[in-house]
Amino acid sequence: MTIQSIFESKFSGSPDIIVRSPGRINLIGEHTDYNEGFVLPAAIDKEVLLALRKRDDEKISLFAADFNESYSASLYDLFPANRSWPAYILGVVQQLLQREVALHGFDAVLLSTVPVGAGMSSSAAIECAVIFALNEVFESRLGKIDMIKLTQKAENEYVGVKCGIMDMFASMMGKHGHAIKLDCKDLNYRYFPITLDGFKIVLFDTGVRHSLAFGEYNLRRVQCEEGVSFLQKKYSFIKSLRNVTNEMLQNDLKGKVSEIVYNRCRYVVEEIQRVTEGCDDLERNDLAAFGRKMFQTHQGLSNLYEVSCKELDFLVDFAKHEPAIAGARMMGGGFGGCTINIIKENAIEDIYARISVAYENTFGLELKMYEMTTQSGASVIK
Repeated sequence: MTIQSIFESKFSGSPDIIVRSPGRINLIGEHTDYNEGFVLPAAIDKEVLLALRKRDDEKISLFAADFNESYSASLYDLFPANRSWPAYILGVVQQLLQREVALHGFDAVLLSTVPVGAGMSSSAAIECAVIFALNEVFESRLGKIDMIKLTQKAENEYVGVKCGIMDMFASMMGKHGHAIKLDCKDLNYRYFPITLDGFKIVLFDTGVRHSLAFGEYNLRRVQCEEGVSFLQKKYSFIKSLRNVTNEMLQNDLKGKVSEIVYNRCRYVVEEIQRVTEGCDDLERNDLAAFGRKMFQTHQGLSNLYEVSCKELDFLVDFAKHEPAIAGARMMGGGFGGCTINIIKENAIEDIYARISVAYENTFGLELKMYEMTTQSGASVIK
């Protein structure tokens, strides 16, 4: 069934608007966004569809087709939802009301091809779809950057995940055939063509699911802030790890804070530098050099930032011994989800056949594979 037909069967009549909003991959630059560093995401061909029609009253009536679940709320009674998917919608509504955007209630149907918990930012795709549709239907005239900032606040304040702005930015601003080098400090950005020349971006899904709303993600942010606070005693200009150099880490932080805090900060500072160097690799079309940086990123995420897991490490270790794989690393918040790989197109099926058997023999889990193409950001379908 199409989202149009689902809406008509649930709500009797046609929606006012149907929008699409993509998930995202991140080529390099993990956990740097909330440290005001650089990231290199791209919007992908896995997306959220949202059909929406405004009402004359204050009722919000929602249906998630993928879960066959309904949820209702009142426009001015937005207590945090107990179930995850309504929270991403209601959080956006709350932000628009705080912005004094004139809203009514609405009916909406959600349909998604973005795998949940796999590190492709299904939550940001939902939030961007919702704000994009409400902005159009209620003629709020918000610009894309304003919408991006509001969706981040929705996740920070309503959902309770202290995420950075990368996911929403990529979902809203993606460009087909390109990655976005985003400066998370001031939101300056530049598109870099992704020229794969016989390679393809492939995700291997561990089948292990993480929930960033619980603890560890927010703890990493606190640990980074602890390192920044210590360095600010000597360097008043430091506002975030973006301002910290390797020399500062070695001379002013190492041995003076806990090893855990030092390791967290070291990883982030090194990763910010890797994004800049990785963009240079893409400009030179040097996939081999870029791929080596992906492996370095994973090593840092596993050993210094400690957000990997045995399943992710297994897949990246396997990839290291495959000549047809230019680079691989865990992607997303961590503790499960996917690895992102750059693989020669003609070797994908053979590698998947072997790695999936090895993975199932080791963990007793099915390994799913997603081949990715880049797409444009959020847009109106109807």
